[in-house]
Amino acid sequence: MGTLDTARAFETPEGVILEIKLAGPVVRACAWAIDGVIRAALYAAISIPFAFLGGLGFATILIGFFLIEWFYPVLFEVHSGATPGKQAMGITVIHDNGTPVAWSSSLIRNLLRAADFLPLFYGFGLLSVLASKDFKRLGDLAAGTLVVYREHPGIRRRIPDCAPLPIPVDLSPDEQQVLLQFAERSGDLSQQRAAELAELLQVVTGQSAEAAVHALCGYANWLARGR
Repeated sequence: MGTLDTARAFETPEGVILEIKLAGPVVRACAWAIDGVIRAALYAAISIPFAFLGGLGFATILIGFFLIEWFYPVLFEVHSGATPGKQAMGITVIHDNGTPVAWSSSLIRNLLRAADFLPLFYGFGLLSVLASKDFKRLGDLAAGTLVVYREHPGIRRRIPDCAPLPIPVDLSPDEQQVLLQFAERSGDLSQQRAAELAELLQVVTGQSAEAAVHALCGYANWLARGR
């Protein structure tokens, strides 16, 4: 299941390096199958009570089918980034820039499922996914979205392992917290952005570029280890 999946890394305007793991066609097909079972159960739940009400019941069933088919995925994607099937498979929908999917994007990607389905059994959608380096079906290409694996919560960032350095000046508790946060997140930043931020404290470190980053990480280790 993972052999067709790849990782992508991109840099945000703030200089943070984000790494995402793209979801390939196999895991997405499994998610679709799970959602298909759920939708079938919802269709049955609507059909059974209204099946014996004549024309009005039939119209109600058709409206219910329409709403489930087209808005079931949209509501879940906008609310939590994923339908129940995608949640079960640990994947989610995001924009190309890593931000949560919006109403308009989710509507576009799901309305175009009609084109992805052609000529039969998501033929065009599968060809598009296999031809795209980002595993995008036609709806994703139009909406500017990606299907990726969810991040695992609870992974704690660590301060880079370097020799503790005593801080040459007194820092307030808030300033100490900022220093620790910088050190913990320095690995997520590009080298240029980390050096740029570290040089803001050049008056404290007396260093520039990567040496300034190393000094701040040393101060953070000194704080973290109780001085």
